[in-house]
Amino acid sequence: MGFLLIYDITNQDSFNTVQDWATQIKTYSWDNAQVILVGNKCDLEDDRLIPTEDSQRLAHELSFQFFEASAKDNINVKQVFECLVDVICEKMNESMDGDGPVSNHKDSSPQDTSSEGHTGCAC
Repeated sequence: MGFLLIYDITNQDSFNTVQDWATQIKTYSWDNAQVILVGNKCDLEDDRLIPTEDSQRLAHELSFQFFEASAKDNINVKQVFECLVDVICEKMNESMDGDGPVSNHKDSSPQDTSSEGHTGCAC
């Protein structure tokens, strides 16, 4: 029901494949699958090759939410997973409330939520 599409901010090839992975997800997953784009290794700022603005722009184009994180330094790791659970639960609740079939997340507005707190899921 959800995907974390993760690339390495220090690796251009990693970022270049995001569009291909997004196409695969949209082609082979169900319509209501939720996706969060994650730029990993934000602890390596001196080695950064992918500007945050480029990632935000791509996330917006793909209608994905966006975070930068560091698995090594545990930066935004919990927040990424909490956000994914929250958006999945929101879509499930919409579906259960009789709002009709759940469509792809193209209507949701992506945002850089890397510094925002997240509340618990409503389900």
